[in-house]
Amino acid sequence: MLSILKDTRKHFMTGVSYMIPFVVAGGVLLALAVMISGKAAVPDAGILKSMSTIGIAGLTLFIPILGGFIAYSISDKAGIAPGAIGAYLANSMGAGFLGGMLSGLIAGILVYYIIQIIKSLKLPDFLKSIMPIFIIPLLGTFLTGMIVIYIIGDPIAGIMKFLGDWLSGMQDSSKVVMGIILGCMITFDMGGPMNKTAFFFAVALMGTTPELMAAVAAPVCTPPLGMALATFLFKGVFTSEEREAGKPALIMGCIGISEGAIPFAASDPLRVIPANMVGGAVASIVSLIFGATNHAPWGGLIVLPIVGNPVGYVIAVALGALTTAVVVMLLKKYWKSSKQEITDSADDDFNITLN
Repeated sequence: MLSILKDTRKHFMTGVSYMIPFVVAGGVLLALAVMISGKAAVPDAGILKSMSTIGIAGLTLFIPILGGFIAYSISDKAGIAPGAIGAYLANSMGAGFLGGMLSGLIAGILVYYIIQIIKSLKLPDFLKSIMPIFIIPLLGTFLTGMIVIYIIGDPIAGIMKFLGDWLSGMQDSSKVVMGIILGCMITFDMGGPMNKTAFFFAVALMGTTPELMAAVAAPVCTPPLGMALATFLFKGVFTSEEREAGKPALIMGCIGISEGAIPFAASDPLRVIPANMVGGAVASIVSLIFGATNHAPWGGLIVLPIVGNPVGYVIAVALGALTTAVVVMLLKKYWKSSKQEITDSADDDFNITLN
């Protein structure tokens, strides 16, 4: 177990390397569809609707891919199905990409030990041949799914309810306090329970307090914009793969698709997520101080035509993105951790041997 956990960064990076094409293809297609439509919403007709549907499919698949290949890194191909299905379940229950990563790790560890147990048994040859493609994935998927449903799912639902009630009681807080809370929640998990709770809290009050919607819309885009900016300004602290991911992240950030920053957060969560949260808090606070308003349930720069005080809103987004970029650079430069290069195997065959 300790040897597996010691290589957690390696396993996460393997998942990220397979996930990035899904984020890029899905995110950029969705961003282009929204951008061309000129409205702060997913298009609902014509070819742009089809384009956005394809993009959403990519953004729906990337979390199962992330979980599946984290498990693959630990336990080879027998771990892909348990990891992907577990991550899909975790995401569908509101756990977001962090839940997907945890599910992939759980699946990989379970399958690894299932393999070790089976190897210790004296099995007939015909049983050995079906273990990697039938018994091991089946057992691993069942155990991972049960853990996700009964151990991860219920706590996530409880967290969302608690956060919603807590936010409702914070409406009369100062702008700085509310900005810190909303900005940190939006950027912590980028689609997970905290993000969704803060977003729908602002949407529910959009008619009476549009300032809160602007304070949520601004930090929605600061993680991808901040990471993109950091890859341009501070190239030395990023891998070549991360620098390439910065280009589509810039497009996604402008359209308010925070998933553009998930490849960075998944590969280095302990440094990227805090940077996202600091930048998000700055964006939200500045937006509230300037009194920017937003009447659309969307974020990013595409809402500018309907934003009240657009100059203040743009300043909020710019300061938030710049803060994110500077903080992630400082954390990567001065908070050292062992970096491991990930090399993809060209061998597509099952490498499990049950002797």
